[in-house]
Amino acid sequence: MAAEIVNPRSDSAPGSSDQDGGAEPLDSFDPAFALHRGGKMAVQATVPLRDKDDLSLAYTPGVARVCTAIAEQPELVNDYTWKSSVVAVVTDGTAVLGLGDIGPEASLPVMEGKAILFKQFGGVDAVPIALACTDVDEIVETVVRLAPSFGGINLEDISAPRCFEIERKLQERVDIPVFHDDQHGTAVVTLAALRNAARLSRREIGQLRAVISGAGAAGVAIAKMLVEAGIGDVALADRKGIISADRDDLTAVKREVAGFTNKAGLKGTLEDALAGADVFIGVSGGTVPEEAVASMAEGSFVFAMANPNPEVHPGVAHKYAAVVATGRSDFPNQINNVLAFPGIFAGALQVRASRITEGMKIAAAEALAAVVGDDLAADYVIPSPFDERVAPAVTAAVAAAARAEGVARR
Repeated sequence: MAAEIVNPRSDSAPGSSDQDGGAEPLDSFDPAFALHRGGKMAVQATVPLRDKDDLSLAYTPGVARVCTAIAEQPELVNDYTWKSSVVAVVTDGTAVLGLGDIGPEASLPVMEGKAILFKQFGGVDAVPIALACTDVDEIVETVVRLAPSFGGINLEDISAPRCFEIERKLQERVDIPVFHDDQHGTAVVTLAALRNAARLSRREIGQLRAVISGAGAAGVAIAKMLVEAGIGDVALADRKGIISADRDDLTAVKREVAGFTNKAGLKGTLEDALAGADVFIGVSGGTVPEEAVASMAEGSFVFAMANPNPEVHPGVAHKYAAVVATGRSDFPNQINNVLAFPGIFAGALQVRASRITEGMKIAAAEALAAVVGDDLAADYVIPSPFDERVAPAVTAAVAAAARAEGVARR
């Protein structure tokens, strides 16, 4: 028996009837439900099926000739199927947006949304795949078996620290790009915004000390990318304080992080780390006290990216910071992953890359930052997702970097 859906704003208890004898559809008061009814995407043919001649080419007997050719020369699959232009958007539903572990079925609206963003902003076809398993090896084995159908794997909304191991193991097993967007997409856009903030203040990234609140997927990836880009120093803080090598409660991932961050040897709390810091990057939620923001260096940057409630409200941040960014679309300087992942995959697929390297991600960040150009301002250090220059610039930069790094196959 199907579960009854009732209006949660109604005073009626679940299962009660309205005057018409049935539950009021959610569509009737919430436009999000109206938009999602029936899903947000569909499969559409790219060839005609008008008559028996079309049918004989698209299906039997014509299709058999194509299958035979691919069996004899497997690389032809990239030319005569959609494999080289389609991405699997894979999740287990354990870290969906700010909702947490809501399961595979409940994650599907987000995965569909991700798929249409791929298409809209990068011209890349994508298929949402929600898995009913959370074990690392089960996920890896499942995706490995699905991989022959796809040109790339976008891992999405998988909780840390499992996401790190899943990505690593998958990339070792398949010869197509595997990209965990919650890590690397966030890092690419953050680096682009930071490059422009530094340029605006006539500083180099190497002159900056950054503090990251959150040592999950995004925080760790941002730290790695900032170090790769030459940041002066960066420290991460988790719930127990600053991550440092002398802590005995660190996971394997955090121990690794301790090895290449916090050169200053800071100890204590997030607030302690912020004293005199040039950059705050928030990817954790929670609230940073105003006094801690006030203790940062003059001309600081505050990137408070938690949604829907930034770690530092922009109204507070603007009292002390020269540049303020959030993850929200209703404030300037939105750090939005959609600026990165469509173009990154489009570039990787264009050259049939076997993986996405650090160099390709750095190239994406540099291209994204360059789109801003001479329009750079405190409220414009990162372009809008709707800027039509973004995806082509990122695509071209990623494709060129893939060729330069030897992972391109055409």
